[in-house]
Amino acid sequence: MPAQVRAALVERGLMDAYKARPPYQQNDYLGWIARAKLEATRLKRLNQMLEELAGGTRYMNMAWSGGRKPH
Repeated sequence: MPAQVRAALVERGLMDAYKARPPYQQNDYLGWIARAKLEATRLKRLNQMLEELAGGTRYMNMAWSGGRKPH
């Protein structure tokens, strides 16, 4: 995990929310942020991830219910 992402998660108290997400979502967020060519885009993507983690109901700008519920 890049230091900038780790610092933002810790600073906002969202590390537990990040770790609670499925591994594919964790990887998607990190890859998506890292693939940005411009620093401004990386920051925009990082902020989107932080907002989605804080809200708990979005993933990559799509509705997310927190995974499958047991039957």
